Amino acid sequence: MTAPAVSASNPVFPFHLVRADLERVEAAILEQARAFDPGVEGYVSYVCQTSGKRIRPALAVLSGGATGGTHEGHTRLSVILELVHIASLVHDDIMDGADIRRQVPTAVAKWGSSLSVLLGDSLFAYALELATEFDDTHVCRTIARASRDVCSGEILQTQRRFDLNLSVTDYLKMIEMKTAALFAAACELGARLNHQPEHIQHSLHDYGLKLGTAYQIYDDCLDLVGDEKTVGKTLRTDLARGKLTLPILYLLEGATEAQKQKLSRMLLKGEPMDTSILAGIADYDGAVERAVKFAQDMLVSARADLIGLPSTPHKQAMEGIAGYLHGLLEQCRAIH
Repeated sequence: MTAPAVSASNPVFPFHLVRADLERVEAAILEQARAFDPGVEGYVSYVCQTSGKRIRPALAVLSGGATGGTHEGHTRLSVILELVHIASLVHDDIMDGADIRRQVPTAVAKWGSSLSVLLGDSLFAYALELATEFDDTHVCRTIARASRDVCSGEILQTQRRFDLNLSVTDYLKMIEMKTAALFAAACELGARLNHQPEHIQHSLHDYGLKLGTAYQIYDDCLDLVGDEKTVGKTLRTDLARGKLTLPILYLLEGATEAQKQKLSRMLLKGEPMDTSILAGIADYDGAVERAVKFAQDMLVSARADLIGLPSTPHKQAMEGIAGYLHGLLEQCRAIH
């Protein structure tokens, strides 16, 4: 059996099905700030309100709905995964020197790096504390492993900054860890909490891993071609910080040795590089096209991982997420 085609037309974020669940998750996330010392509570509350679409909670809830229904455990799981994600964003913004996220100042822009590092650490630690409340130790271990992978992926990416010998394989490994690990955990554990057999858990894990990888590739393309006012966060930081993302790696594959050396000199000098400069180095348009196509093919594979699930609105919504992301990637292709 083949996976259904992924539609790229008129992308609509397909989380309306679980809106009520996400409202409960949102309230629970904001409630977590009260668990901290009053002197810390305001900082936690601020970053918890400026962290995006709640994709990971939505995946945990949709996975639960697609495998028997949601319950209080899915809300707890969603809160924990989102706290880990928020912690990672706080640290990301420090390393990237980002001033804006979701059209508001980042923690590091408001309070500096020292306080922001400790804030991220506190959120990581608290999320892992909450994970220990699950009776199933596998759930706790999976959350802890995904949290470790997020941090390890960031370490590896930082280690390989400005490294023009970075391979596509190594890049994919890094983004699977730093981004896709939480997507995979959300989908796998959503089914685990409903006592689904291991093969279903594994299929949903694979779906989440591929979806998260495609999402990071989209984010990497957006950093090159997006508009800050539309996107609502600081862009053009990847190259400035020496992060070699998939479109740049494809650009390097098609470059001559002289072109690689030119790019290397520009990177090491910290020279600003817009798309016109990149286009003058090698086949920039072709590199973005290849990156978009790679991510879109991965989304088709992700949908195939859902074939074993019964036909339900929740399964259809998970398929719809792939279609939504496919459409966003198509927009990147159109605007570059």
